Amino acid sequence: MHEKAYRSVVKSISWRVIGTLDTIIISYLITGSLVMAASIGSIELVTKMILYYAHERAWNVISLGRSTSSKDDYRI
Repeated sequence: MHEKAYRSVVKSISWRVIGTLDTIIISYLITGSLVMAASIGSIELVTKMILYYAHERAWNVISLGRSTSSKDDYRI
């Protein structure tokens, strides 16, 4: 199965929203500063989205763990 690039973009965004909220909460608990926590979360949002996209596209090329379907496979 081949995934299109836009699927990786959507997955990157949805995952980063979850990850960034987590980072902001943890940063706030550690620093006690909402401004600092939001700053850390903002930087992390951009850098990790780029890294995740590159990671996802690289794994799309790697065949490890993939199986090819045969003509006898049942599909709904």
